[in-house]
Amino acid sequence: MSEFLLHDEPVKQVYLDANATTPVLPCIADVVSHTMQICFGNPSSPHITGIQAKHLLEQTRQKARTVIGANSGDILFTSGATEGIQTAVVSTLINAKKNPIKNPVLLYGATEHKAVPNTLKHWNSVLEINAQVLAIPVDSNGILDLDFIAKHINNALMICTMAVNNETGVYQDLNAIERTIRGRNNDVSWMVDCVQALGKQALTLSDTTIDYAPFSGHKLYAPKGIGFLYIREGSAYTPFIAGGGQESGMRSGTENLPGIAGLNKLFSMLLDKSECTFKSADVLNAYRSQLQSAIVDTFGDITFNHDFTCSVPTTLNFAVNDLTSKEVIDLFDAAGIRVSGGSACSTGASTSFVLDAMGASKWQSENAIRLSFGPAATKEDIDHACTRIRALKVILQANCLIVSDSTTPQQEVCALGLTQFRHLGACSWLYVSDNKQAVIIDPIIELIPRFEKIANTQNLVIKGVLNTHMHQERSSAITLLSSVLADRILKADVDELGWPINDQHIELGQDVLEKITTPGHSLDSVSYILKNAKSNMSYCFCGDLILPAGLGNTSLIGGDAKKMAESILKLDVQLNDTSVICSGHDYQQCFAMNWAVQQAQTPLLNALITRGIDTDEFAIKKQSYDAVKQVNSTQLCGYVNALPEIETQQLSFDDAKKMLKANNTYLIDTREPYEHDANNVAQLFNTDDDKTLNIPLSRMANAIVEEQLSKSKHYILLCRSGNRSKVAATNLIQLGYKKVYNLSGGLALSH
Repeated sequence: MSEFLLHDEPVKQVYLDANATTPVLPCIADVVSHTMQICFGNPSSPHITGIQAKHLLEQTRQKARTVIGANSGDILFTSGATEGIQTAVVSTLINAKKNPIKNPVLLYGATEHKAVPNTLKHWNSVLEINAQVLAIPVDSNGILDLDFIAKHINNALMICTMAVNNETGVYQDLNAIERTIRGRNNDVSWMVDCVQALGKQALTLSDTTIDYAPFSGHKLYAPKGIGFLYIREGSAYTPFIAGGGQESGMRSGTENLPGIAGLNKLFSMLLDKSECTFKSADVLNAYRSQLQSAIVDTFGDITFNHDFTCSVPTTLNFAVNDLTSKEVIDLFDAAGIRVSGGSACSTGASTSFVLDAMGASKWQSENAIRLSFGPAATKEDIDHACTRIRALKVILQANCLIVSDSTTPQQEVCALGLTQFRHLGACSWLYVSDNKQAVIIDPIIELIPRFEKIANTQNLVIKGVLNTHMHQERSSAITLLSSVLADRILKADVDELGWPINDQHIELGQDVLEKITTPGHSLDSVSYILKNAKSNMSYCFCGDLILPAGLGNTSLIGGDAKKMAESILKLDVQLNDTSVICSGHDYQQCFAMNWAVQQAQTPLLNALITRGIDTDEFAIKKQSYDAVKQVNSTQLCGYVNALPEIETQQLSFDDAKKMLKANNTYLIDTREPYEHDANNVAQLFNTDDDKTLNIPLSRMANAIVEEQLSKSKHYILLCRSGNRSKVAATNLIQLGYKKVYNLSGGLALSH
């Protein structure tokens, strides 16, 4: 087997991301392979092999016409939908230069695939058309605003809409759009993205005035790299690719005959009425109902982000109301269930522009999950998917992610010790003692549902909900969280930061939390120091006074650099080298940082503590530093030093398995417990369970203080992709753990 091929997964994946791409059906793959090896001729060659290839090419073109209902016009084979979009836009805009109009506009649906507006803007600039590019608004169901179209269509050079949305499955009423367009402007160019409609909706393009319709093979079981473009008879056309004159001079370059052969087989299956591969709308609707029930049964509080009555049945877009999309996707992925957050082509975006356009809440948009299946899905596929989804409920309950509906839930304690929670770089901290007494420090509003769920599932007694200061960049969450947890919080009069007015300390089992006034970042800044039964300083919750590899901003209202220096010296008296610093923000992805490493990575801090400078000199340097950083940095709460790149030793899957045979080598799974519980990592690496540790990034600080790791042992860190584990490995190396390795490519490449 080639080194580039992946081994079969030990457990069959449940693939529910068909709107991103689909597997090539075996019968289509056979045709593609046959064409590569047997019918491999160049359609432009004059000999028999070339003639056979040309016949296949033209036969496929004719089948495409039948599938999309295009008796007239041109069918142009392309590399995919994006090329088709370029071709349509360039053809339209070059033609528009010949017939300029005043105040031209280019219209596109606000929920269009990004390939459309980005292409319009690009060629509008390159070709110097200088048209105004306008997004057509949609309503809460994702339906285009026809009045907006009517208002602007007379000045439009081009209007781009889509048949079916790739994120929500919402389909447009093309007849109504056509009446609106052509009732006012017969000349405007109209492109309809039909990628997600193929195989899911009946198409009769010759009965419409659609000028261009791009399609893509890989969205419907054909190979990647092949697509086609419908061009209405008489519509403007300029070849986008010039060269040898293939495709009757319309698109040069030797045709992708294997891909075209794949389309040929696909079209034959769509046209064969006796073929049962592609399911009817009724069957697909039943599949969607099954999946909807499985999702609701598993996660409980769900918001579906689109109206099923105006969506194709193969797409479900939803948000789990108390979980982030990352948590849900990570859990699904660990369990071998593949879904996506919004569009796969927009990965990395913080919100869904589609849901934003539909007026969805910020939570829905940030945490949207798209589950999609293809029209060739079988009943067995859907039944199996539903079974696998429902199997996650036990994991969710055991990790405090949903409330158990059992009267006697058998749950592990999920939060003993310290857990970090993060939202957009801000950090909240939950500390739970052995007797289930807890404090929550620097809570974030977006995390309130999580804290509520943990407190209720674990029957915690909340001894305090505390801020280290009134955070300048966000509203305080302590009042709202305290009201949500009212039945669990010990009643006491508290100050504005949540500290009990009449108490010098808060007892948490055998541990004690003390407050120290530490102004500097703000006037009201305080730090909380957690001491264990032996009076050792285990944790220092310092808010934004001190950040990993940096210090808080003193240029904000209430900031005072000299008071910061005095506060740091006050803390230094209390702390020891191993005390873990728990900041209000972590811009460096450090997760666990002790006082010794903090000093080593923050030169100004180190100079103050070692008496290299006094408080006045510190203040002058800090004020100057903050003044410069305030102009050039987006980090409001503090500024950090760029840490030198730490080289982590990378291991392949096979090398990791060999290393694990040694007695002093252990696996550390840095994924969250709910991901860890979804598959058996020890079994995958053929090692013992007691040599496999689950220490997620959120629990790294706790692991350091609890001495779960030894600097004399070897640790191989892993996660899904190798990214989180690399962060953890870097963090451990900073803390002096030198025998640390990262699993290259993570579990994704470990089969």
